[in-house]
Amino acid sequence: MFNDLGPLELVTLVVLAVLVFGPDKLPRLIQDVSRFIRKVREFSDSAKNDIRTELGPDFKDFEFEDLNPKTFLRKQLDSDELGLKEIRNGFDLKKEMAEVADSVNSPGGESPGPKGSGGRIDMTKKDEASGSDDRPPFDTDAT
Repeated sequence: MFNDLGPLELVTLVVLAVLVFGPDKLPRLIQDVSRFIRKVREFSDSAKNDIRTELGPDFKDFEFEDLNPKTFLRKQLDSDELGLKEIRNGFDLKKEMAEVADSVNSPGGESPGPKGSGGRIDMTKKDEASGSDDRPPFDTDAT
């Protein structure tokens, strides 16, 4: 909550509190606020314990932080009950994408493309072998 509060902001808040509440009432105010925070923590802890006892022994390890979707997913993916780590480690996405790009750029095991084209297919040239075919050429990059 106060992670991004720097020393200058903290000093400013203390000076502002002294000016607003006065040096006489400030210690009493700090005690009241700390007592209130302590009661809120006790209330939340007792509510958590009540919920755990009502859910039963199946949920004795239940943490309310697990209700956060990111925490839940991280916890489920870290536990390797389904053997997902072996699948995840055996799958190299960069290698697979490089193979797909090579197969698209060089069909039939040919060289990656005409000299100077950088592996790109020139879609503006007509194919002489096709004859009078009026269909546009197939664009591999568009699919």
